[in-house]
Amino acid sequence: MGRYRTPTVLAAASLLLTALCAGQAPAAAPPGRVGIDDVIAEKLDDAITAAMREAGIPGVGIGLWIDGDEPYVRAFGTSDKATGTPIKTDMHTRIGSVTKTFTITGVLQLVDDGKVRLDAPVSTYLDGVPGGDRITVRQLADMRSGLYDYTQDPRMLAAYKADPYRSWKPQELLDIAFRHPANFPPGARWEYSNTNTVLLGLLVEKISGQPLHTYLEQHVTEPAGLDATSLPTGAEITSPFVHGYTNFTPDGATVDASQWNPSWAWSAGAMISTVDDLHAWVPTLVSGRLPDGGRLLEPGTQAQRVRMLPTGHPDVGYGLGIAAIDGWIGHNGELPGYETIAVRLPQERATLVIVVNSDVDGKFGNLSSLVANKVTEIVTPEHVWSLPKAAQPNAVPEPSASPASPASPASPASPASPASPQP
Repeated sequence: MGRYRTPTVLAAASLLLTALCAGQAPAAAPPGRVGIDDVIAEKLDDAITAAMREAGIPGVGIGLWIDGDEPYVRAFGTSDKATGTPIKTDMHTRIGSVTKTFTITGVLQLVDDGKVRLDAPVSTYLDGVPGGDRITVRQLADMRSGLYDYTQDPRMLAAYKADPYRSWKPQELLDIAFRHPANFPPGARWEYSNTNTVLLGLLVEKISGQPLHTYLEQHVTEPAGLDATSLPTGAEITSPFVHGYTNFTPDGATVDASQWNPSWAWSAGAMISTVDDLHAWVPTLVSGRLPDGGRLLEPGTQAQRVRMLPTGHPDVGYGLGIAAIDGWIGHNGELPGYETIAVRLPQERATLVIVVNSDVDGKFGNLSSLVANKVTEIVTPEHVWSLPKAAQPNAVPEPSASPASPASPASPASPASPASPQP
């Protein structure tokens, strides 16, 4: 298919090689960001470890890559509080709503193949969606369908909290969502809903004739060179893995959630990856180009993907399964025990990946955003990561909230989680 074609033009690479061989000095850091030298690296180390102490974060894996600078790749703290095993950037972690970037890539590939139309009603492809003759595929992908988010259903939250090892089928999740009326007419406004992405996962399966995990492996992760990234079919997580800690429990106690079943999040938030794989994925996601120069998506489709529409929150836009937060493009993710940020700042040629093995946010708010804020204050002061709680695509009600009361709405990354299990 066309998206895998490798172009024959290598002039730019040749010019770069010539410049390096000639010993030319790298360009100075663009205005608005600071290069990563030893002094800056030490400041980052200090800021991250201070945030970890203050917020009680067990472990952080982080990578910051700015073209022309030495990469900043670190792992702080522990991956397993029981054994004290240090966290490492090649360990597998649950990435929550960053999963959406993969699922919707699959949808857009089917658009490129002429098998799906973005502006066709979802009823063209899937039966049983309330108002499906008026909701388009595009509105599902850009979170403007109005469909109720099943992870806000009090009974679903109570069932999940009572048995986090339970296996959920996609149709069960949709049945929960469809018991509720739509929150608004399609296209009227933006509202984050995991129901949208579960529907899109089913669409990929129906149109491709493959299970979603197989499709994504063959058409997305394998071509992108992501050997450590997968969509599990159950509670499995590949070793070595990071243990994730949550207090989304009946008594509010903090426990290891690494073996909890993420099937409730499925195509909206169940995938597994590593810091190293996400480093490779984010530039591909944002550019639409594969590492070998081939195409992940056709240029026109990619342009539609990254066309950010307003969300109602300052400095936060949302495209087709991809977000923009003060210039950083990608997604964040959160589910019990895990938080992830995987984003790129194109104008500074910077990629940032953060994984945190706790979602015990407490008074500090989203822990991965806390770390990202500290990092970007130092390195990209004109593009400081600041995601309002109300604008987090994975905003989670306090774990102490009663499961009998509705969870707060997840309005617009991570991402990619519950009390509501908002991925």
